[in-house]
Amino acid sequence: MTTAQVELNDVAKSLIDGTLTAFKSNKGWADKAVAQVSDDKLHVARDPNTNCIAVIMKHVAGNLLSRWTDFLTTDGEKPWRNRDDEFVDTFTAREELIAYWESGWQRLFDSLAGLKADDLGRTVTIRGEPHSVPLAIQRSLAHCGYHVGQIILIARILAGEHWTTITIPRGASAGYNQRVRGKGHYQTPTQEKK
Repeated sequence: MTTAQVELNDVAKSLIDGTLTAFKSNKGWADKAVAQVSDDKLHVARDPNTNCIAVIMKHVAGNLLSRWTDFLTTDGEKPWRNRDDEFVDTFTAREELIAYWESGWQRLFDSLAGLKADDLGRTVTIRGEPHSVPLAIQRSLAHCGYHVGQIILIARILAGEHWTTITIPRGASAGYNQRVRGKGHYQTPTQEKK
């Protein structure tokens, strides 16, 4: 293997590891927010034109299952996906909802972990539209980040005075920065193994 190939593999590995870290951070924030909401409040929509947390979770999981099943070889919008049904609140038990949520994220994590350096140069399709693999990854990350933000905001409102901040509390940035500076706050999968 040439030096250029080794460097390309290193860049690809760094991109994949960084992407996994970003997705895991987003999921972790959503999980911490959802844990602060009672079962019944998971199904509360702020008004008739918005989605409740359970519906957003169902939609994210459905999207991840569709996009990341056979990611490199089939269109990201699977024929079996019923996107419209993702916006119907059908899960009554938290365990059922969490299991579906986890299945979508696990499909994503498994697919990303299986990518090789050469895969980053490939093209995939979503609804028949060609995407470079890096673009498809970034599109999925942006989609998840958008909905994770919704979940956190709704959970924050519903939890009220019982909310525990999941990132840096107001007024605590300086202390947080001092505590974590240089400590490897974001660990990529490669760094975690060391």
